[in-house]
Amino acid sequence: MKTFERYGSAVVISGPSGVGKSTLVGNVRKILPDLSFSVSCTTRSPRAGEVDGREYYFLTPEEFEEKVRRGEFLEYAGVFSRRYGTLKSEVLSRVEAGEQVLLDIDVQGAKQIRAAAETSPELARSVHFILIAPPSLEILESRLRGRGSESEEQLALRLGTARSELANYRLYDYVVVNDDLEQATADLAAVLRSFRLLTGTLRQEIFR
Repeated sequence: MKTFERYGSAVVISGPSGVGKSTLVGNVRKILPDLSFSVSCTTRSPRAGEVDGREYYFLTPEEFEEKVRRGEFLEYAGVFSRRYGTLKSEVLSRVEAGEQVLLDIDVQGAKQIRAAAETSPELARSVHFILIAPPSLEILESRLRGRGSESEEQLALRLGTARSELANYRLYDYVVVNDDLEQATADLAAVLRSFRLLTGTLRQEIFR
């Protein structure tokens, strides 16, 4: 069977809390075991068992700010006085090596990557955006309540954030609705496989 050399792809996956994104991605990785995750940078301290370069690249606030100044991040954000970011080099080097890289990023990060792609042909060729959505906000609320881990105030905050995130669905190329987990797993796997067949991933001219 004829095979062609291809570039990889960078796949941004977003979804509100409670949508089942982690479970869904875990299922898909059993089907596509060669999927990889990008390693983000953070200014928080390592937790027990965490290794620099595996869970995160652990940076001082000064090191992080220097990378911001140099434009080394695809996206970055502050969360509870800590900062997190995705390095361009971390993603694009893997894409160049032919890997399919998953980036678990929120809507604001996805917007930053969309903007970065406008000035980077390499990124524009390789990046794709998938939103994992619930069947409805009512079902999402039911799932969140079923966890029993949030107060009413926290629940209201999560639902408000979810509404805001889902309102940005046109930022994404695909929406996978996680109603039936088995079907959603098949849908997400099919979308990820399709990225591997795009003509834009081919490294050379063919059939000439």
